[in-house]
Amino acid sequence: MQSEVKESVRYAVVAAVQLPSVSDIEFESSLSELRELAKTLGYEVVHTFVQKRAGFDITGYLGVGKREEIRHYVSNESGDAESQESNPSFRNIEAVLVDHEISPSQARNLEKEVGCEVMDRTMVILEIFHRNARSRAARAQVEIARLGYMAPRLREAAKLAGPQGRQRSGAGGRGGGESHTELDRRKIRDRIAELQQEIVVMDGERKTQRARRQERQGLAAVALVGYTNAGKSTLMRALTGSEVLVANKLFATLDTTVRALYPESVPRVLVSDTVGFIKNLPHGLVASFKSTLDEALDASLLLHVIDASDPGFERQLEVTDKVLEEIGADVVPRIRVFNKIDYVGDATAQAECEANLRLKYPDCIVMSARRPDEVAMLRQKLVDFFQQDLVETEIFLPWSAQQLRGKIYATCEVLSERSENDGTFFTVRGDPHDLNHLREQLLQF
Repeated sequence: MQSEVKESVRYAVVAAVQLPSVSDIEFESSLSELRELAKTLGYEVVHTFVQKRAGFDITGYLGVGKREEIRHYVSNESGDAESQESNPSFRNIEAVLVDHEISPSQARNLEKEVGCEVMDRTMVILEIFHRNARSRAARAQVEIARLGYMAPRLREAAKLAGPQGRQRSGAGGRGGGESHTELDRRKIRDRIAELQQEIVVMDGERKTQRARRQERQGLAAVALVGYTNAGKSTLMRALTGSEVLVANKLFATLDTTVRALYPESVPRVLVSDTVGFIKNLPHGLVASFKSTLDEALDASLLLHVIDASDPGFERQLEVTDKVLEEIGADVVPRIRVFNKIDYVGDATAQAECEANLRLKYPDCIVMSARRPDEVAMLRQKLVDFFQQDLVETEIFLPWSAQQLRGKIYATCEVLSERSENDGTFFTVRGDPHDLNHLREQLLQF
């Protein structure tokens, strides 16, 4: 049984160039991220090749010597028999994952030299998005991004295809005609235009649905934003009591999920999860996934979730802040939530980490989404935020209008009630708009 499991494992190596402007910490953090992306894609990374250079090699990204070293490793020519026996994965390297976006010609040359598939960082992320997108809108956005990535690479693919990719003559053997590559590019342009039209229609439908939802329930919306794998889905499940996908993988959540805060409050608070951010996420992907961040634009409050156990959390902060600014959500009120504090060593280490975070970010919340008491504390903070503009008043409900009793409890927080000869007096706290609407209904009785 164990041998069958091992045969199904896909092995890969990671390759990266460290430029002079990139610090060792930042470089290693990016490599770790790529290894996590590889894990999400189903690869086990067995080796990492790094090279310090002043710039990328224009022909094959890495220098000639490093490319040869990778080829020896991939083809099992390293001569290290002891290592090969202890790790059979050396015999089956399926891909080289490059920690940058490289040009089509660099990818083609590198692939020819190392003898296996080459995937740059953008291609890895695109493939993850493609596998995980579920909604119609997300699938359309992923396809646009993939087609945009493929278009400039068709020429290199045509070179590998040989005469089939060459230009075909026009009618009667005269004229230029269109090459297979040009035809494919035109098809891609047409398909992108078609998908963009579909997204416009879907955006309109989504805005209509959101407007109806807000009209029914009032505008009390919270959006979870932050770095991928920071624990947003776990936190959302804890806050809403819903079964939201929770996976220890990057980009486990691509489609926006909306749930009500549980136990429900007055006003009713809607919580939405959004796609996670990542360093060096291709700008085209950020643009194509802008609709998954629309919940952040429409929210009254953002919960910026940060992994407190990640040594590079400050980089996470910068990435998220930058993207929120790009989509115009930087003006929305925000609470920084440092999650996963329980992953920071023992109790002493956790206390020290929390003290440092509170010193640097005075208004932040430090917690673990797996601790019910801390989740309850955060829930109360959310309720307090949305109740700060509520007003307290008294409503009289005559016996002839008792059918509105449920409406009062659904719309307001009932503080007390007392019955008299003509009806019931309610002391309530609620949104001024909702209270005025209730009074208009009561005037009819």
